[in-house]
Amino acid sequence: MTSKRILTAALTGAGDTTEKSPHVPITPKEIAHSAIESAKAGAAIAHIHVRDPQTGKLSHDVALFRETVERIREADTDVIINLTAGGGGDFVPNLEDPTRGGPGTDIQTPVQRHEPIGELLPEICTLDCGSLNFGDQVYLGPESWLREHATLIKESGVKPELEVFDTGHIRLANQLIAEGLISENPMYQFCLGIPWGADADQETIEYMRGRIVDGATWSAFGIGRLQLPILIEAAKLGGNVRVGLEDNLYLDKGVLGTNEQLVDKAVNLLQKEQLEPATPEEARELLNLKKPVR
Repeated sequence: MTSKRILTAALTGAGDTTEKSPHVPITPKEIAHSAIESAKAGAAIAHIHVRDPQTGKLSHDVALFRETVERIREADTDVIINLTAGGGGDFVPNLEDPTRGGPGTDIQTPVQRHEPIGELLPEICTLDCGSLNFGDQVYLGPESWLREHATLIKESGVKPELEVFDTGHIRLANQLIAEGLISENPMYQFCLGIPWGADADQETIEYMRGRIVDGATWSAFGIGRLQLPILIEAAKLGGNVRVGLEDNLYLDKGVLGTNEQLVDKAVNLLQKEQLEPATPEEARELLNLKKPVR
């Protein structure tokens, strides 16, 4: 399946985007509908965060994850569910007392981050592999937390997608693999262009690709206007790809898009490179996934 590329739709994310676009799904019903429509357009994987239906802000409520997942499964849509397990890592320094977080700080322990994963058992969940200056805040992923979190994911039988935002994250991910905390056939996601992580360009993709363990699969995405250029570069270099409103709101310059429209455009771009989106079943084979829990 060398001409196949696994396409992920990142549906809603955690950012303050709901006031910028009416197309960002908020409620479990909207998120599930977007996952189903994205699958019909060609996405093999739906990457899912949840939001407070009243405010549109990030939520960690397991009940919202449960409703979203159940709606997708009840629709009998053959799409691979990838739940975020990276919430609750935001530290915003309080300049008056730097030992404490200021407004916007949202920290969860590894056990709390894992709760929706352990209960709902998606086929894939994310594991953010380190800390990062994320704009004016810091995303916290201490080494000891990652070991604990990786262990919880492994014990659940869910496959972790190793989110790497910079080159040091690959080193840490590789160490977790060497210690046996990540199961065979690891999958990496190169998260590019986020201030202040790795650059979104071909050179960075090639460097990161050269640092992952043998036998691994990898994917890459860029944010904002770099989403589609990075899709093309990653696909040409043999990687899998991701689009969606988590990373980019626009279909074209000044034109807001939906998730399914972004997926459809991604499929067209792949086909121009003589590539095809993998079906969910083909993606399961490529990623060595276990059969989905229903």
